[in-house]
Formats: sequence, structure tokens, C-alpha cells
Amino acid sequence: MPYLLVVDDDEEFAAAVASALRKHGHEVALEHDPDGALARLGEQRPDAVLLDVMFPENPSAGFELARDIRRDHPDLPILMLTAVNQKFPLGFSAGDIDSTWLPVSEFLEKPVDLIELCERVDQIFR
Repeated sequence: MPYLLVVDDDEEFAAAVASALRKHGHEVALEHDPDGALARLGEQRPDAVLLDVMFPENPSAGFELARDIRRDHPDLPILMLTAVNQKFPLGFSAGDIDSTWLPVSEFLEKPVDLIELCERVDQIFR
């Protein structure tokens, strides 16, 4: 059973994602801030991270956390789940994924369809 870490300050959204993933057979841990996520990564390495971009203290914290994760765990899959384009219409997309600026495996816009999310997570482990 893959162990997933969901990092999102929206507790209701994170709980809904965790519930869907658990029903889909995954073990899920939740963190609601980047510092907590880094601490948890140091305690137990997940099989994948689902990461938001915007946090109250820093609207680009998810981008920074993705780079920190990638530096220490180069092979760890990161799925970015974000509404950043709704708040800042800059058009971020999967086409912006690269190894230095946006080092994630997947980029999904919120609101995310939970069935599609589970399918994307399954694709990582195939």
C-alpha cells in the first residue's frame, strides 16, 4: 500500500483528498504547512507527495517546497494540486514542469476531480 503525503493548508480539501485516496487503497498523512511537510519527510519518506502551491504565509511556498523536496529526494514523485491560476492568472500548467523551477511529476488544477486524482496517483506506481 503506497504511503502518500498530502500538503495543503485547506484542511477540508486535504481531508477530502485523503479520504478518496484511502478508499482507493493508499495510506495517507496530512500536513497543512511546508515546515510540517519537511519535518514529516525527515521522519518517514512517503512514496509520493501531493502538494499545494499557495499557503497563507507565502503564496509561492509550494514551488519552494517542491524544489526542497527534489533536492533531497530526487526520485520522489510530486503531484502539484493548485488553484494558483485562479488567484494569479499566469497560466501555469504541466508545460511549465522542469527540473529546476517546477520540479514536479504532475500538475493538476483545483478543483480537482477526485476520481481523476486517484487515477493519476495510480499511474505513478505503474
